[in-house]
Amino acid sequence: MVKKLFGKIKIADVILLQMSVLVYSLSTVAANMASKHEFLSFKYILFFGLEFGILAVYAVLWQQVIKRFELSIAYSNKSIMLLWTMLWNYLIFSQGITPGKVVGVLLVMAGVVVMNIGGGRE
Repeated sequence: MVKKLFGKIKIADVILLQMSVLVYSLSTVAANMASKHEFLSFKYILFFGLEFGILAVYAVLWQQVIKRFELSIAYSNKSIMLLWTMLWNYLIFSQGITPGKVVGVLLVMAGVVVMNIGGGRE
């Protein structure tokens, strides 16, 4: 049996939630890549199709997430996508990480922690 986090939420469920957010953040990468190519060119269609594929995988994962978490908890964790997006922008698109961006993401993450305190199904 998987140990439970804080006595209510299984660690495997938290991993599933974070994996779904990670997958969702990859759709922004595919969309950004598509936008760099001429409309309806082969590469545009390729990246646009990749975005739809990623969103399809995300939809399946998200359905599993909302079975395991209260909706408010699941949606508050979805905001962690900002962290992943900032990381992808830095690693893939060489966009800088400014102190303001870091403070903003930390504020969001603090909000997620506050929303999750005592979270889980009763």
